[in-house]
Amino acid sequence: MARISKGAAGEVLAARFLREAGYTLLCANYRCRFGEIDIIATDDEYIAFVEVKTRAQDARYAPREAVTAQKQERIRKTALLFLQEHPTDLQPRFDVIEVITDPHKAVGALRVEHLPNAF
Repeated sequence: MARISKGAAGEVLAARFLREAGYTLLCANYRCRFGEIDIIATDDEYIAFVEVKTRAQDARYAPREAVTAQKQERIRKTALLFLQEHPTDLQPRFDVIEVITDPHKAVGALRVEHLPNAF
C-alpha cells in the first residue's frame, strides 16, 4: 500500500476545511517556472492563494514560520502568472493554513487553522 506524505495529507485536510467553509477550489498544486501554490480557492470576494504547512504538535516551530520572505515572493510571482492566465475580478489574497497533527498517529489533524491575508 502506498504511503501518503504528511504534507500531502495536510493539503487534503486543508482543501476539505476550505470547502466546508464555503470556498470553491479552483486548483491544487499549481506549478510554473516560479514555484508552486498548494491551493487556489475563491469565495464571493477573494481569490485566495493558499500555502499549506503541516507540522506535528510537538514541532519546535509553528507551521506559519516556514513561510519565509523568499517563499512568499515565489508565491506572489506564481500567483501573478496564474492571474495573467486566468483573469478575475476577485481581489487576490495570500493565506496560510496550518495543519497540526498528532505525532503518534499517521493521519488526521488535531487542529486546522486558516490565516487569511497572512502576507
